[in-house]
Amino acid sequence: MNHGILSEDVLAAYRTGSVSSVCTLLFKRNLRSCSIQGVSRLNRSAVHLVGQAFTLRYIPAREDLDTLDVFRDPQHPQRHAVETVPPGHVLVMDCRGDASAASAGSILVKRLEMRGCAGLVTDGGLRDSDTIAGLDMPAFCARPSAPTNLTKHHGVDLNVPIGCGGAPVFPGDLIVGDGDGVVVVPFHLAEEIAAEIGEMEAFEEYVFSQVTDGKSIIGLYPPNEETKQRYSAFTTRRSV
Repeated sequence: MNHGILSEDVLAAYRTGSVSSVCTLLFKRNLRSCSIQGVSRLNRSAVHLVGQAFTLRYIPAREDLDTLDVFRDPQHPQRHAVETVPPGHVLVMDCRGDASAASAGSILVKRLEMRGCAGLVTDGGLRDSDTIAGLDMPAFCARPSAPTNLTKHHGVDLNVPIGCGGAPVFPGDLIVGDGDGVVVVPFHLAEEIAAEIGEMEAFEEYVFSQVTDGKSIIGLYPPNEETKQRYSAFTTRRSV
């Protein structure tokens, strides 16, 4: 299932929203399995990940097939993925949650960055992690891992539905990541949820300021009618 391209306005809405807010908006739609489990941001800077998914699926490696010579083949799935993922997209790798070997290293990740990719997410490991951590392109993984991917991972499919960290990922789904982790927004919901992120973030910023001023969360979060009225007046004054 391949989808179209989301508009820049939709992507921009997610760049100013948090993964936590997106998870809540998905939960309101009864979606509970969209959070990619067991991955965290490797970058030292607080980069924000937003882009549509381009997927790579691995199966367990086999010793007679996965030797260093396979990387000489330009159609090797891992190499081919790095050279064909569209700019602005996120390469999402299904490593079956096995981080005992790397799914990529700094050279391939730097190539993705140079090609204009929006980021990388893998439920496996990444090698050369200190170098990757210094890149501008967001990179999320289960943990650093030195062994080459060939010791555990055999690349088989590009841009097919996969599971990453327990979450279903379809090509073209929207991937959003920050310090709290990574969430998958189904393509058909991306525009709808984008329209709600700004208001949700603005209200939570207001609530945070009220708590900072010593207010109780009772009747504030979630808001009762009095809080809704105060917030409405607050937003009206701010817009004048």
